[in-house]
Amino acid sequence: MRRQEFRRETSETVVSVELNLDGTGEGAIKTPLAFFNHMLGSLATHSLIDMRVEAQGDLGHHIVEDAAIGVGSAIKGALGDGKGIARFGYALVPMDCSLASCALDIGGRPYAVVDLNTEGATVEDTAAEDLTHFLETLATSMGANIHVKVEYGRNDHHKVEAAFKALALSLRQAVSPDPRRKGVPSAKGVIG
Repeated sequence: MRRQEFRRETSETVVSVELNLDGTGEGAIKTPLAFFNHMLGSLATHSLIDMRVEAQGDLGHHIVEDAAIGVGSAIKGALGDGKGIARFGYALVPMDCSLASCALDIGGRPYAVVDLNTEGATVEDTAAEDLTHFLETLATSMGANIHVKVEYGRNDHHKVEAAFKALALSLRQAVSPDPRRKGVPSAKGVIG
């Protein structure tokens, strides 16, 4: 069973995450940020990872950051040693006027290159810089190399949604079992 739970309680936030990598994309997301909830729900739906995320806290930045720590840590925990997974994933996703790409490697080496190409300071009720920070923190917490780029678009909501859907499809591909893979997907024999 590739399931994991994560809980984090600090003086700034309380976050709990439950996920199942082999789910059907059910998302139960509850934070005070409506647009962030929408993005996490989209991430669950299109990655086919069942995901329950509850996050409360003092500031939007802390909520988004600690939710990323929770989701990334839970994915990493659910993968265990990574035996039998595809490891790499990539996607190109249109969303009305916008086009976003994502490529990722769950190889144990965290790194993020994120360009959401947003123009406003906020997207709906969520700071644009916090959405970028979510993706960067997710990469660190997962031990993944994530490159996300919005190629173009006229609407910040559509740009970010395309990016999260591209991430979801890439993640779905990377965590999926590869029936031909007998061990860890690395010439070194370990991920990391």
